[in-house]
Amino acid sequence: MFLETPPKLIATEIFSAVPAEFRRRVASEWADANRPGAVTDCFIEGPSFDAEGNLYIVDIPFGRIFRIAPDKSWSQVAEYDGWPNGLKIDAMGRILIADYRHGLMELDARSGEVTPLLRSRNSESFRGCNDLHIASNGDIYFTDQGQTGLHDPTGRVYRLRVDGALDCLIDTGISPNGLVLDPHEAVLFVAMTRDNAVWRAPFMKDGSVSKVGRFCSLFGPSGPDGMTMDAAGRLFVAHASLGHVFVFAPNGECIARIKSCAGSSCTNVAIGGANRDRLYITESVTGSVLVADIGGLG
Repeated sequence: MFLETPPKLIATEIFSAVPAEFRRRVASEWADANRPGAVTDCFIEGPSFDAEGNLYIVDIPFGRIFRIAPDKSWSQVAEYDGWPNGLKIDAMGRILIADYRHGLMELDARSGEVTPLLRSRNSESFRGCNDLHIASNGDIYFTDQGQTGLHDPTGRVYRLRVDGALDCLIDTGISPNGLVLDPHEAVLFVAMTRDNAVWRAPFMKDGSVSKVGRFCSLFGPSGPDGMTMDAAGRLFVAHASLGHVFVFAPNGECIARIKSCAGSSCTNVAIGGANRDRLYITESVTGSVLVADIGGLG
């Protein structure tokens, strides 16, 4: 994972956590399937900042969207019959959701209404959408993970163009999860959770991908989950079972590890702060949002 210099260790602290009044100690269909036998009063994911500095997150098992204000106060924006997993806010302030049950959805933060954006492809429902990334031109990249894995390498990665055309870029994914474009938008990186790796997919002139390869490999009972990338091309990879976010240089070398101060299930990340020098991390099992100072990366 590194050539000469061991990865720098960066500490975290708890930024905020799901308040007691929003925790639900009741059974849910999602927990029965994904965390059998474990009490799951929330499972947060999908951090994304709006232009006012509010941090939005999702709560998968109970179909809720929360907003954390800059003063760290929480409010529930929406609750609906879905399993929201990924959430991103585009340059115009539109809030988009990758929902495992329903496909791509759109949230109206004022009314709390969640409406369908894309439910199917050629009349076939998605297997279970997981995360999304919005390109500078408005194209939406998203993963259709379902229950795929090494036993069933048929996960898909899609691009929904602004003109409505839907392209399937990868259909051999091993549990495709988080995804992000490089700063030049010439390469797509996709976390393949059950492969315990991040795939690198370069674009061709016609917009297709070719020579897809493993950018980095990890280990553990789960694998890489949500990701983000900074302007220098450093890739931040949340690992869902190792209690870390790993930071990779553009050449694939691990240059830092950001250690959770809470649980081991780091599921997604977002860069924030006035100088974009803070990394916010969802630790899903404890319902905590962690923060780390990444300014020292240079």
